[in-house]
Amino acid sequence: MESLLLISTLCVLGYVTTWFIFSLIFKRNDIMDIAWGIGYILLCGLYTQIAETSPRAWLLYLLVLIWGLRLSIHICLRNKGKTEDFRYKQWRNDWGKWFYIRSYGQIYLLQGFLLLLIISPITISVTQPSSPLSLINYIGVGVWITGFFFESIGDTQLTKFKSNPENKGKIIQNGLWKYTRHPNYFGEVTLWWGIWMVSLGNIFSWLSLVGPLTITILILFVSGIPMLEKKYKGNREFENYKKRTSPFFPLPQKK
Repeated sequence: MESLLLISTLCVLGYVTTWFIFSLIFKRNDIMDIAWGIGYILLCGLYTQIAETSPRAWLLYLLVLIWGLRLSIHICLRNKGKTEDFRYKQWRNDWGKWFYIRSYGQIYLLQGFLLLLIISPITISVTQPSSPLSLINYIGVGVWITGFFFESIGDTQLTKFKSNPENKGKIIQNGLWKYTRHPNYFGEVTLWWGIWMVSLGNIFSWLSLVGPLTITILILFVSGIPMLEKKYKGNREFENYKKRTSPFFPLPQKK
């Protein structure tokens, strides 16, 4: 396991450094959002070549492949023809002369480290002898499907809403967005808990709780919901929507 961790770390270091160089060429750091899903695909692909290739390992790779491809393609199409994402643009202004150093450390190296944490259920699963697929693993596939549904449909509904010029400056409040203010974030967290459940199969599996816990904390308390909702602070339509709609778990709207 130690050798696989070392190889994984070196590969991720090289991967994020490459994307940092691309960011200097294209002058936008939000390309790391596109690289995020692809990084998981490449790392899982590496695991299938140098680690255990059990049915569980291939199933995990398939789930990550579907999720990562959809997410990266979605973000690429969303960013096409637009300026840099507002979060990265704000950091570009705030960091001043330290921009390049802080970008490499706080965007690329940090996301590489988080990638290694979040993918830990798969890393542990493929490096230890595991039992055959069991009921909890199949339940995990169901949880993943639920999360993938919320993330992909939520993103599609938001894209369609924003493509209508009449909705400029408005807040989406229909479809899945009627039941949660962040169906895509709910989906992201849910599918990673599903992946963790699929990975369960050896005595070390419970150590990989760090994976789903990391993505949950990031989205709920750090770079997901808090940063996005800060953008709409003071917006009257959003404040009314916020009072009626669950922030995360899908629930009926309050009257």
